[in-house]
Amino acid sequence: MIKMKKKVVIIGAGPAGLTAAYELLKNKKKYDVVVLEELNQVGGISKTINYKGNRMDLGGHRFFSKSKKVNDFWNELMPLQGKDSFDDKKTGYKKELSKDGPNPEKDDNVMLIRNRVSRIYYLKKFFDYPVSLKLETLKNMGVTRTIQSGFSYMKSLIIKKEEDSLENFYINRFGKKLYSMFFEGYTEKLWGRHPSKISADWGAQRVKGISIMAVISDAFKKIFHINSKKVETSLIEQYYYPKYGPGQLWEKVASEIDKNGGRILYNHKVLNIKIKDKKIKSVVCEVDGKNEEIKGDIFISSMPIKDLINGIDKDVPKKVEKIANGLPYRDFVTVGLLVKKLNLKNETNIKVYNDNIPDCWIYVQENEVKLGRIQVFNNWSPYMVKDPYNTIWIGLEYFCNENDEFWNMNDDECAQYAIKELISMGIIDETDVLDYHREKVKKAYPAYFDTYDEIDKVIKYLNSFENLYCIGRNGQHRYNNMDHSMMCAFEAVDIIENDRKDKSLIWKVNTEKEYHEEK
Repeated sequence: MIKMKKKVVIIGAGPAGLTAAYELLKNKKKYDVVVLEELNQVGGISKTINYKGNRMDLGGHRFFSKSKKVNDFWNELMPLQGKDSFDDKKTGYKKELSKDGPNPEKDDNVMLIRNRVSRIYYLKKFFDYPVSLKLETLKNMGVTRTIQSGFSYMKSLIIKKEEDSLENFYINRFGKKLYSMFFEGYTEKLWGRHPSKISADWGAQRVKGISIMAVISDAFKKIFHINSKKVETSLIEQYYYPKYGPGQLWEKVASEIDKNGGRILYNHKVLNIKIKDKKIKSVVCEVDGKNEEIKGDIFISSMPIKDLINGIDKDVPKKVEKIANGLPYRDFVTVGLLVKKLNLKNETNIKVYNDNIPDCWIYVQENEVKLGRIQVFNNWSPYMVKDPYNTIWIGLEYFCNENDEFWNMNDDECAQYAIKELISMGIIDETDVLDYHREKVKKAYPAYFDTYDEIDKVIKYLNSFENLYCIGRNGQHRYNNMDHSMMCAFEAVDIIENDRKDKSLIWKVNTEKEYHEEK
């Protein structure tokens, strides 16, 4: 008797959905896998945009994980570099390369080893991110701010605030003075809410064990050359990065899914979810202006919880519907700007191959501008830039709400707004601007306020559907890193393959203070 394959329908071709599809197809005799993607490109927020040979990473995706399974997944698809990259040759910088790994100057399917340099731009000066205990840091802060910060931190050690808000979470770890300097303004830019109005869950999840004591400990270990297996995610100094940006890896995954018999259906927007006997029977997609029904045995969803709940055709409990519709998001606009040069000088001891600075990211703490972050794509990978030696390609990141005034600007208005802000900060001259491109991303950041504190009721309802598994950043309304989204997919696949009923492990990824696996 021939055993019928189970049909798995995966909603969303971002990191979570593609990982699930790739893993399930390792047992392709058992599963028939179809991935439904609303857009015409895979990768979700981790895709890479190619504009005239200059590539944009939508948000900056460091490939770093303490999960061995995640690292093995990446290396299986894209091996680590074994020869120096373009910029390493120019600067003479030596890294611990992979034996017999590919040469990025000749091979495209290669994962680069990159140095993490992220700094905060505040008071028109650079501060390390996370803030470090260097003489330069104290000099930039000035004597008065340094003394105030010290006393403020000592007070936070003695008098602990109840962690009922993100503000109190930060104050307990850094003191009120450092919080007001380096966290308050940026956090409000990011979320559009003051940190006092945001759940501490966000800090517990994204910042985890980082504090002044963690910074002191990290500095101490470096001074005395003490190695530690335990490394806080925000303190890492190296990461992996695909030669042509994160989208390159996910396009490779999509290609492997296709080779293994899976199907990715583009421009398939899921509108409705049909339910029968507490199971999903099919989904209805909008395709070229028409509706198409796709049936399945198992459904994995990475679509926003709000849209998933609103698409269910049976009576959703009013309370659940209200909570889901109240879940907030922050949307995202990035302007790619091609310039001849930056006015910022490299005053670090890190060599650069052109008249540039070494930063991957610059967090803009200045409250006078709306700009949140600056990506310097040359430093993520020189191969992201068409002419990396003579031009600098940067991404200007803005946080906003869909259909607000900033979101609704046309491309030219938005780019000119961004250019004027950079000029006002002294970072560029208008005459050095060569070209620009804008990208908009809906629901980029699931937010932790409004009805979020009642999300457990929505989770319980979604888990009641026997054949539904929710994964990924929007699928769980959780501000996951890329590796966490992948780990959710691994858990879901493991539960499906072993026919387990308990889905709780999928929802526990990235809720603990530490990763499940450490490296």
